[in-house]
Amino acid sequence: MNRLNVLLIESDPDNTLLENSLKDHGHKLLKTLHNFDFLRLIKEITPDVIIFNLYTPSKKLLEDLQTLSYQSALPVIMFVSDGNFDTINQAIKAGVSAFIVDGLEPNRIASIINVAIARFKYQQSLKNALEEACAKLEDRKQIDRAKAILIKSKNFTEDEAYHTLRRLAMDRNITLGEMAKNVITMSELFK
Repeated sequence: MNRLNVLLIESDPDNTLLENSLKDHGHKLLKTLHNFDFLRLIKEITPDVIIFNLYTPSKKLLEDLQTLSYQSALPVIMFVSDGNFDTINQAIKAGVSAFIVDGLEPNRIASIINVAIARFKYQQSLKNALEEACAKLEDRKQIDRAKAILIKSKNFTEDEAYHTLRRLAMDRNITLGEMAKNVITMSELFK
């Protein structure tokens, strides 16, 4: 395993089991208390992974994790004592990569971190693929709308409208979706 920059957030400052295990695995570690503003701290230290060790995540913590997920997503591991089904679901929705209930065993830390990072990377690839598919669908809608404008205003066939859009996009060195948006914008100006 590579040496990771780990932000460890614990509710009990005297608990050193997880801290010692992470150090034994060669990770660079910054330990802080649970009530600390970790979102601000993340910007300063740019960790590779965040590990929480607490009884149960608060509503505020889960909201902060959701904010983190949108701003600069990171693998998040949570060791907790509360195995409530609703808490688990809320944590997963907030972007927690691994939610471990009563399972803090030093010999499992390395594999838990590896699984959490792999799951995080997989989730990020799915998220990126979804965003790309949504963007392509939006472009397709814009292209269809622009073709309809050309068909109506210039009496083009659908094929002629498409080839006109494509030629205009190539001439201007922009994407077909951008050209479609330009046609739509221009048509709205002349209404």
